[in-house]
Amino acid sequence: MPVTDNTVNPFITTNTSGNFTYLALGDSYTIGQSVTQAESFPYQLQALMKKNGRNVEDPKIIAVTGWTTDELQNAITQAKITQKFDFVTLLIGVNNQYRGYPIETYKKEFSELLQTAIGFSGGRKARVFVISIPDWGVTPFAKNYSKSPQVIASEIDAYNTAAEQITTAAGVSFTNITPNSRVAANDVSLIASDGLHPSGKMYADWVNALGPKIMDVVR
Repeated sequence: MPVTDNTVNPFITTNTSGNFTYLALGDSYTIGQSVTQAESFPYQLQALMKKNGRNVEDPKIIAVTGWTTDELQNAITQAKITQKFDFVTLLIGVNNQYRGYPIETYKKEFSELLQTAIGFSGGRKARVFVISIPDWGVTPFAKNYSKSPQVIASEIDAYNTAAEQITTAAGVSFTNITPNSRVAANDVSLIASDGLHPSGKMYADWVNALGPKIMDVVR
């Protein structure tokens, strides 16, 4: 997406006082562009799990606004992480779609990233959780974009179909939050102040969909 914040540190190392470790891989939707850290979905997920008796350390996040699949791959390589995590989330692809990259490139790189995520979980596929790409075509930002909301929606659906097929074939959980994101067309409270990214309220909806799946295996 067009917003880039070069002040964001993509490698967030936080305290290690909890019992469970969490790695979040992605882009602006994972870093929580235009919302507070507490409102981002990784930190809301941490809070939900703590509320339900799972003491989770602050998430380690590798995510920056604007990243495509190849940029996330490069960042992971540069991070040189050797740690294994109790669970991992992966949400990536919107910037591939925004830039008009070939979907075949996305399929290849997403598949590689998914295997990387599985590796970070210590090979435990049940501990990896993929989240679908939300539809930014319903946001105020999209009104001035060259493609229509219908075209954006169609492209997002194609990316998500590819991601879901790859994820399911790998034996990994896929959570489809895209229909929920489209509710924002008639509910501005689901959109952040920048007119493009999700608000904390929308992220809370994602966490409500994702949290029970993670708590089923992280106990």
